[in-house]
Amino acid sequence: MNPGDGGTEVLDLIADHHDSVREHLTDEQYQDLLGRLRVLAETAPDDARAVRRAFQRIRLSLVALPYGHPVREALDSVRLVATPTAGQPVVRRTLELLARITAPPPPPDTAAIIAAVEQRLLGAPALTAAEVRGRYGGTEPPPELIRLADPERGDRYPEFQFGSADGAPYRIVLEINGLLCADADPWGAADWWLSANAWLGGRRPAALLGDRSDGELLDAAHVLVEGD
Repeated sequence: MNPGDGGTEVLDLIADHHDSVREHLTDEQYQDLLGRLRVLAETAPDDARAVRRAFQRIRLSLVALPYGHPVREALDSVRLVATPTAGQPVVRRTLELLARITAPPPPPDTAAIIAAVEQRLLGAPALTAAEVRGRYGGTEPPPELIRLADPERGDRYPEFQFGSADGAPYRIVLEINGLLCADADPWGAADWWLSANAWLGGRRPAALLGDRSDGELLDAAHVLVEGD
C-alpha cells in the first residue's frame, strides 16, 4: 500500500473521525497537523519524493493517537513508497480534507434565537393592553412604555414598568425606555431590563428599580447606547 491509495484512505479517515482526532491531540499538535496538511496540499502532485516526504510528516504528527484508533491503524499499514502518479489523488484529497475541517461553523439559526428570546420576554409578568389603558382613562399610554406583541394574548406591557403606588410607571423607566428607543425596538428594550447586566453586577435592571439609584440605572443604559 502506498500514499497513492492508502494515503487517500488515511485522509478520508481523518475527515470521518475528525472530532476524535482533535480530542486526542493537544492544541499545539493539532495546529501542527493542520500546517503539515497545508504543506501536502501545496505540494506539486508530480513530485513523488515531495509527496512522500509531506505525507511522512503528517504521519509523524499523528503518533499521539492511541493504538486502536482507526486513523492510527491506517497509518501503520501505509508503506512510505510513492510512485510518480501517486501524488495527484493524495494532494487533491488533502485539499478536500482541509476545506472540510477548517470550514467556518454554520451560522446560528437567527430566527430560532430571536423566537426563544421573545418567548422568554413574554413569559415575564405583564399587564394587558386593556389594563394599561384603564390606568390612563381609556386613552393610549405613552409610547415610551414597552409594549410586546403576543400573537396569542395580544399586546403585553411588562409589569416591572409600573411601580408607583397609584399604578403609574416609574419615571426612570420612561426616561430609559426613551433612551433605548422602546417605541421602535420594544423587544430590545425589554431584553435590556430583563437580562443580567454586567455593569450592574450581573443583576437585572428591572430587579433594581427602587433599590439602586435612578442615576445608576441611567448610567447602565448609557453604557449600552454609547458603547462605553
